Amino acid sequence: MNLQSYLAKSSKETNEALLRFFPKKFSGKWFKRYFRSPEFALDETALQKSVVDPIWDFLDRGGKRWRPGLLLLACEATGGNRKKAVPFTVLPELIHNGTIMVDDVEDSSTLRRGKPSTHLLFGVDVAVNAGNAMYFLPLLKLFSGPSLDAKTKSKIYDLYVREMVFLSFGQATDIHWHHGYSNKVSESEYLQMCSFKTGSLSRFAAQLGAILGGASEKQVAAFADFATSIGVAFQIQDDILNLVPSEGWGKETGDDISEGKRTLIVIRAFSVLPKKKKRRLIKLLDSKTTSVSEIQEAISILSECGAMDYASSVAKKLVLKSWSRLDGVLKDSDSKKLLKEFAGYLIEREV
Repeated sequence: MNLQSYLAKSSKETNEALLRFFPKKFSGKWFKRYFRSPEFALDETALQKSVVDPIWDFLDRGGKRWRPGLLLLACEATGGNRKKAVPFTVLPELIHNGTIMVDDVEDSSTLRRGKPSTHLLFGVDVAVNAGNAMYFLPLLKLFSGPSLDAKTKSKIYDLYVREMVFLSFGQATDIHWHHGYSNKVSESEYLQMCSFKTGSLSRFAAQLGAILGGASEKQVAAFADFATSIGVAFQIQDDILNLVPSEGWGKETGDDISEGKRTLIVIRAFSVLPKKKKRRLIKLLDSKTTSVSEIQEAISILSECGAMDYASSVAKKLVLKSWSRLDGVLKDSDSKKLLKEFAGYLIEREV
C-alpha cells in the first residue's frame, strides 16, 4: 500500500470513528453513555444547535486527517494492533479541529476549508464554546472507551495535558508577535513557537500511537522528536502555501500578511533585506493591510530575497535529522517505510 492509499484508508476509518463516538444527532442516550442521567433536564435542542451542529459543520468540511494517520503508523511500526488503535484517532483529530475553530476567531479569519469560518456562521460565542468542547470531548473516549489499564490511561492523560499546555503557549507567543512585538524574534524562537503550536498535536498523535503499540520509552522519545520535526515542517510549508497557494488551498491568500505574522519566511527576510525594503516590509505587516496590491507587494519582497526557499530548506533538514533517530529504533516494516514517506509528503504538499 502506498502512502496516499494508506492516508485515504485512515481518513475513512477516522471519519467512521468520529461518527460512532459523537453522532450528528444529540440524544440523552448518548449523554447517559458517557456520563450519568442529568440531575434535572437536558435542553437537547440547545446542545444540538450550539455544540453538535457547529462541530459537524466543521468536521464535514474534510481536512487532511494526517494526525490520525500518524497515530496508526506509529502503533503499527511498534508492533501494535491497528484495529484496536482506530477508536483513539478521534483524540488528536477532534482536538486539532477545535484549535482551528478557536484560532479562526483569534485571527478574525473569514475562510476555512472553502467555507466561511464557524464564528461567521454560528457566532463568536458558539464557535469559542464548541471549539473548547472539542478539546475535552475526546477524553471521554480515553476513560470510557476501549479497555486500557490504569497505567496506560495515566500515561496518555499526562501526555495530553502537557501537549495542550504547550499548544496554548505556542498560540500565545504567535498572538503576541503578530501584535507588533516581533521585529527581533530569532529563528530559534520561531521554531520553538512552531514546536509548541503545531508540533504539540503531532507529538501527541505519534506518542499516543506508540504507547498503544507497546513501544519502549526510547521509541516513544524518538517518535516525539520525529513528530516535532514534521509538525514544525508542516507549519513552515503552511506559511509558504499561504503566500503562494495551489488550487484547493481553501483559505485566503496572504492572510498571514494581513495578520502581521512573523513567520520563518519573514524572519529570514528581515536578516537579508536592505534597510529600505526591510522597513517597507515591517510597515506592510504592522498595518495589517487587506489591500490586495499591498499584500502582493509584501509577497514579492519575501519571494525575491529567497526567504521562501530558505524556509523550505530548513523544514527538510529538520525532518531528515529526526528521521535518522527514529530509523535507528524501529525494525524494518511496511509501516516504517510509510513513516519516512509520510514526512516527505508533509513538507512537499501543495495544499
